Amino acid sequence: MSISVRLSPELRGWISNNLQRGCSPADLVATMIGQQFEPPIAQGLVDAFVRARVGGVELSDEAVTLDVAPPAYLQEYLYETPRLPRGNSIVTTDRTIPVAMRTAQPVIAILEDVLSAEECAELIALARPRLQPSTVVDPQTGEHTIADYRNSEGMFFGLAETPLIARLDARISQLMNCPVENGEGLQVLHYVPGGHSTPHFDFLVPSNAANIASIQRSGQRVSSLVVYLNDVESGGETVFPEAGISVTPRRGNAVYFEYANSRQQVDHKSVHAGAPVLAGEKWALTKWMRARRFVGA
Repeated sequence: MSISVRLSPELRGWISNNLQRGCSPADLVATMIGQQFEPPIAQGLVDAFVRARVGGVELSDEAVTLDVAPPAYLQEYLYETPRLPRGNSIVTTDRTIPVAMRTAQPVIAILEDVLSAEECAELIALARPRLQPSTVVDPQTGEHTIADYRNSEGMFFGLAETPLIARLDARISQLMNCPVENGEGLQVLHYVPGGHSTPHFDFLVPSNAANIASIQRSGQRVSSLVVYLNDVESGGETVFPEAGISVTPRRGNAVYFEYANSRQQVDHKSVHAGAPVLAGEKWALTKWMRARRFVGA
């Protein structure tokens, strides 16, 4: 299998200059792996430069085609048995949750009555004074930054921070069929008219040191649950463009989706977006589950 790897001028110059001054190819590969390059890609790139030097030819200015398997996060996704329990309803310790719809590829489910009206109101009241402008993880640096493509406010609860949060963590853990300790803290998001998020993935792309370190600590994110805390007057749908699904926000209802398997592959069909709020406001609760116990930075 072949993949095309784009070459930055800096990387091209670094490999060429070090080969020119006599560095061994093995040392260059080891250095690149230390800088978080996938080992087959590091080896393939250095080999391509060595062959070009021996043959007296120039490599393409933009990309190099390598005859190697792509890293797991770029491979075609193999669907396995979903983590979400089967059936037309899911029974937790304190609630029976009807399943309104399921899809298999990608794995998506629309769930009803995940939270009561009282629980939704209490979450909004607890979250409101702690809201801050929402941030995103920069894919190059791993730093949290404010981005114009996600204009919302948000906050996180700690696991079992209050009796209400402990009860919801337990219920959601049973619903998502993952241990409580694998969950990141519950996040509340608030959108006003115009608030939205552009298409994105919830899984962590290992493109920077922060994401790589997070995956090493806790494993990949494997599934998400988005619970709507209010009825949105107009807009605010959760849209899955690859699946052709648009989920209308209804208080207490939720959308669940999975995107990582046991082979460390991730499902690019899980791409999703938050449509702009056209009227009113939107409150939502998000839970991300990890492959292992979640350990923060």
